[in-house]
Amino acid sequence: MMPIHSFDQAPMVVIWEITRACALACQHCRADAQTRRHPLELTFEEGCRIMDQVKELGSPIFVLTGGDPFLRKDFNELVRYGTSIGLRVSSSPSGTKLATREAMQQAADAGLRRVQFSLDGATPESHDAFRGVKGSFQWTMDGLRFAREAGMEVQIGTTVSRHSLHELKEIAKIVEENECSLWSLFFLIPVGRGQTEAMISPSEGEEVLEWLHSLIGTVPYAIKTTEAPFFRRVVAQKGGKMQMPLMAASGGAPHPAFAGKSLASPAPGLAMPGQIASFGINDGKGFVFIDHLGEVHPSGFLPVSAGNIRDQDLGTIYRESPLFRSLRDANQLKGKCGACEFRELCGGSRARAYGMTGDYLESDPSCVYIPAALRGAN
Repeated sequence: MMPIHSFDQAPMVVIWEITRACALACQHCRADAQTRRHPLELTFEEGCRIMDQVKELGSPIFVLTGGDPFLRKDFNELVRYGTSIGLRVSSSPSGTKLATREAMQQAADAGLRRVQFSLDGATPESHDAFRGVKGSFQWTMDGLRFAREAGMEVQIGTTVSRHSLHELKEIAKIVEENECSLWSLFFLIPVGRGQTEAMISPSEGEEVLEWLHSLIGTVPYAIKTTEAPFFRRVVAQKGGKMQMPLMAASGGAPHPAFAGKSLASPAPGLAMPGQIASFGINDGKGFVFIDHLGEVHPSGFLPVSAGNIRDQDLGTIYRESPLFRSLRDANQLKGKCGACEFRELCGGSRARAYGMTGDYLESDPSCVYIPAALRGAN
């Protein structure tokens, strides 16, 4: 029997944007990152209180992100505190000159368990063009190597866009060559510097997801999609393994689409080779994002605040805010997503719905699937 985790009570993933400062100028940056740190960023003491509250939520996966988190001089102290109270701390440093062997070793010594570097091109030319700084490709490759040498798990994140679409198969080879535990693919959302014209078409997205499904069991790393929850629908239709415990907004039985299918259930956050990570998570549903000023969002790509961590407890915001409660209620979804038989399993990208329609409960425009209830309708 699969364990059930109620998303009404606690998230599975908490991400804290410890700074918005970054030396890169990425084409897709959701934060429109700046070169200097904001003077009103959350302090070290406030960060420790956040981690205490995260611990009270049952120790979900905890990620320090940016911007470039290495630009905070207290980064290692934050990692050390989180580790000391029992959190499994991960981070996503930028591929810059700061990703040195010394920096990786110091982070590992502080307790950092896993790092993710972004790779958006299979060559120095294509990756550097996307990241906006020459040399980023090599710094990224070096950072991955230094992190492995320091004993950390490594993963690669890739933005799926018109820029990277034709290089995904080559990037997949680099993921394997670098002994990554997980490949995380982010399907572009029009927020920050991200532009609608850089998004791939819905049919192209479906082809990518079907190709990713074909990799299951043939590659030594797990596969995760961000802002493409319909990957779960593809897996349900074609058959496959999910990596994490099945989650339900209010408990209940596993989705009927997975009846009789193999659903692996290792410890949360531990990627399993050839399987798919983050089963069931969506914007505001098992996922919470705290920005550099303390605003609490359903994700980093859905820029609507449910409150500020300086004024309210994280658990209270997550459990009680109307924004988060509505995102966990699939019956509030509109249009095609609301009529879909996979709405509990998938639910569509709420960030993309918001970015493209202005309503986070509307249908996800990037999904090609026609729900059974709408087939043949005029």
